[in-house]
Amino acid sequence: MSDRTYPDEPAGPFAEPPFSFSDGEGREIEVRPFHADADRSEEELAALVEMYDAFDPADRAQGIPPSRESAIRDWLDSILGGGGFNVIAWDGDRAAGHATLVPDDDEVYELAIFVLQAYQGAGIGTRLIEGLLGHGAENGVERVWLTVERWNRPAVSLYEKVGFETSDAESFELEMTAWLGTPRGDG
Repeated sequence: MSDRTYPDEPAGPFAEPPFSFSDGEGREIEVRPFHADADRSEEELAALVEMYDAFDPADRAQGIPPSRESAIRDWLDSILGGGGFNVIAWDGDRAAGHATLVPDDDEVYELAIFVLQAYQGAGIGTRLIEGLLGHGAENGVERVWLTVERWNRPAVSLYEKVGFETSDAESFELEMTAWLGTPRGDG
């Protein structure tokens, strides 16, 4: 078991997708879970590959998302079908953002979020993470962690806003954790 510490109070509650909202630019955005076996999954996968193919190299961290289409497809195959949870923010039929909970050991999930540059700063990241955490919580996810570069203040602020707390600040990256379970002592 990991030696990560988790907050005593649960984050949330969070709405479970699907849901829609108007972003800061007035665009109607829909947040939906990705289900690999759904009828529209091939179209959704193609839109997601297109989003990642257009991703600005400056916004890549820790080697993700990959930059070549074949590598993007391999990476998406591993996270979309590997027992995790995924939600996508849609602007019509265009993928604007993607957030994923990737299973780790001991029933712990690692969170990663990506918002296409043209959609950043409009509130989509917040709603995308809230939808992902709601989707995860509805499916039994209790402990979530992530790493973020410490100088990425907008991301750190976003994570803190939805209930993540810093659990390790020993390197150039912060490790942050959130607990989605029932309040301790209540079950």
